[in-house]
Amino acid sequence: MPDPTRRDVLRAGLRTGVAGAAAAAGTRAGAQSSPTPAEVAGPFYPVVMQKDRDFDLTRVEGREGVALGTPVWITGRVMDPGGRPVADATVDLWQANAAGRYRHPHDTRNDRDAPLDPNFQGWAVVPSGDGGGFRFKTVVPGAYPATEDWDRPPHLHWKVTKRGFVELTTQMYFPGHPLNATDRLLQRHPAADRPRMIARALPDADGGVAQLGFDLVLPRA
Repeated sequence: MPDPTRRDVLRAGLRTGVAGAAAAAGTRAGAQSSPTPAEVAGPFYPVVMQKDRDFDLTRVEGREGVALGTPVWITGRVMDPGGRPVADATVDLWQANAAGRYRHPHDTRNDRDAPLDPNFQGWAVVPSGDGGGFRFKTVVPGAYPATEDWDRPPHLHWKVTKRGFVELTTQMYFPGHPLNATDRLLQRHPAADRPRMIARALPDADGGVAQLGFDLVLPRA
């Protein structure tokens, strides 16, 4: 039997990770009944189709290097407002790299201010599992200036779709980051809604890589 490829190993790890994510999220079923607050997609949704859009954003297929920055696992589950898992939802994630730069033609900052990372995938699209679970490996994105007097905190962009549900576009923030308190997008949401847009730290690291939990609750159409 031939040795497994990197892609085979990653797929096996994803199956295990999604099962673990679903089990972990199951302890929270019903606890988060309100739909995840919606947010603007922003100007940097990918416009150039890329072949590699799997769950591991820290590597690009065909390249040997690893993305710069602090790696992190994001695990969670897609649920309906009753806490029931939503299987086979399309979970679409995109973000800036560790320098705060998007791989997008509208992000026109030069490489001196915010270099591109050729080893960072930047965009992933996966289905939720039978238990609604999903898992991504990525890096913590850098903060970046939105205007002269407003720096955006590290955040991930999400779009989740499933027939029979209202499409959700939102953003996820990192727990404890000081720029969360001054972010104009996060702070315009009611105080009671903001915690549902901030990931939660999970107690166990995976291979020395920290894990964050983030559940996505879709309203029914």
